[in-house]
Amino acid sequence: MKRLPTTAKTSPPAPKAARARIVAAARREFFANGFRHVTMDDLAAELGMSKKTFYTHFPGKTELLRAVLMEKFDEVDADMARVTGGGAADVPVMLQQLLACGQRHKDEIQPAFLRDIQREAPEMFQLVEVRRGECLRRHWGRLFRDGRKAGLFRKDIPATLMIEILLGAVQSIVNPPKLAELGLTPRTAVPGIIDVILRGVTTEKGKSLL
Repeated sequence: MKRLPTTAKTSPPAPKAARARIVAAARREFFANGFRHVTMDDLAAELGMSKKTFYTHFPGKTELLRAVLMEKFDEVDADMARVTGGGAADVPVMLQQLLACGQRHKDEIQPAFLRDIQREAPEMFQLVEVRRGECLRRHWGRLFRDGRKAGLFRKDIPATLMIEILLGAVQSIVNPPKLAELGLTPRTAVPGIIDVILRGVTTEKGKSLL
């Protein structure tokens, strides 16, 4: 019996490529210059793309911002998973790689971006806090659990409490008003928070981590 040709439709590659170009350009401009002063028309002109085509992919600036944030946090999660997703963990190596990974991703984002989205798109700032919390719980939680097993972190403090202290400190300090009040940036605040917490949870054996 002769097989009939399939009629299943597949998404053409061109729209996906155009969408990816838009997200890449928005990510570069938003993170470097802030969200407020970068317009959709500016991005379309930069890409040499008609406004009609541009707005077909992203009808509003908030939708574009969401796509940028989701791409960023997917990358953060994937990078941290490569650090923490192995078998038997070398905790000191894991710690240094997590710190380096976090620093790389923070370096891409200028303070103006966080300030702008908290003011102009607070629901997106809430998304940042939710996704940041998920990454911290998943990957730093693995570090704390493995560190306790290795005798590097105190066993009288549950790993869940360690991670909640870290998360609470990050959420309360790494936001634009508090950073401005303290004269800090995410690049300087987060390592300081982690250092204080590690000094409180490490054992004598774990002092080499500091």
